[in-house]
Amino acid sequence: MDMGTPLTFEALALRLGTALAIGLMVGLQREFAHRQEQNSRAGLFAGARTFTLISLLGATSGLAADLLQAPFIVLLTLAGVGALLTVAHYIGAQRGDIGLTTEMAGLLTFLIGLLCYLNRLVLAAALGVGLTWLLALKPQTRLLAERISREDVYATLKFGLITVILLPLLPDRSYGPPPFDVLVPRQIWLMVVFISAISFLGYVLTQVLGARRGLGLTGLLGGLASSTALTLSMARRSHEWTRLAPTVAAAILLAWATMILRLILILAVLAPALLEPTALPLGGALLAGLAYSALLYRQQQSRPSQAETPLKNPFELKPALLFGLLYALILLLANAARLHLGASGLYVSSLLGGAADSDAVVLSVAQLSQTDMGLPLEVAARAVILAAIANTFVKAGLVWMLGAPALRRPILIGLLTYTLPALLLIGFI
Repeated sequence: MDMGTPLTFEALALRLGTALAIGLMVGLQREFAHRQEQNSRAGLFAGARTFTLISLLGATSGLAADLLQAPFIVLLTLAGVGALLTVAHYIGAQRGDIGLTTEMAGLLTFLIGLLCYLNRLVLAAALGVGLTWLLALKPQTRLLAERISREDVYATLKFGLITVILLPLLPDRSYGPPPFDVLVPRQIWLMVVFISAISFLGYVLTQVLGARRGLGLTGLLGGLASSTALTLSMARRSHEWTRLAPTVAAAILLAWATMILRLILILAVLAPALLEPTALPLGGALLAGLAYSALLYRQQQSRPSQAETPLKNPFELKPALLFGLLYALILLLANAARLHLGASGLYVSSLLGGAADSDAVVLSVAQLSQTDMGLPLEVAARAVILAAIANTFVKAGLVWMLGAPALRRPILIGLLTYTLPALLLIGFI
């Protein structure tokens, strides 16, 4: 803590006000959840006022520690709050309520209030919102526990174990002369973890929310996990939904839109400099595709009652290892093409690599654009756009070959809707 640091009244009011707002937000959620479950406020030991006081207590204990130059005041106050929460839990357990969620939320709210006083307002707000969402998602977390399989748990644990053990042991340098100098084992595995984490988020959302709410939601969430897998699954199952061809096509096209959003996210995290030159082609394709998807939904509003998409856990080791090998291969080919064939060679490798996996191409181009002898931004941006276009053509081909005949026309129009804006606007890069 910043002992003895004077605070203006405005600064202190902002910190205490933030603590008050976060405590009130968490407390209101607790009261709402209790009312939904119990239909009564009886038995609720901590609601909106109590959580607000707990948060303010955390902030004011920090203030008192600063004024008195006695950091132990925070520890004593935290111990007092912990003792009160222990008593409350004991009384609740006597009535058969053995859950610790509200008690743990109270302790965390105290610490969030302390963070507010320490001027970690952004972190405190993020923790407060995250805590409130976690408390509100109780039914969804229970549903996730019911839907995940033993194989899902084992796959995730094995992936995490391999990553924790393997990542520190992997060399953080390249080997060999160009073009092999871009192959850094630790960076390659980090990219595998990054992409698998994005896919796992979509996988979890799909398992929690399911697809019963409509094929559109399936397309959005499934596309976050794997737009190619969702396209393949929908194409195969479209023979069972011949009367729902426009809706199925719209779901597939929404998955393609999510693929573009994935690429934008990757660029934003790994190569922000590439966002500006790719914004116009990717944005144009995204807006046109979403508009056509909405038009398809207006043609047909009915949806099947069940439309589950059999996606695999992206943390399974075999797909992750295959992606790592594919990423390394594309990175090597792209670097070799850049060195020996110039920009045209990179474009060809992006088209071929994008046909297999656009994520791998974008990752490799992003890495090449940030090396000491990096790619020009306009060349890297065009390579990203070409990879996305190639991947979209491949997915359209899958639908054309495996999907119901009624899907061909809307998918063909959708293909043109996505690719034509990108091809026309690529010239402005």
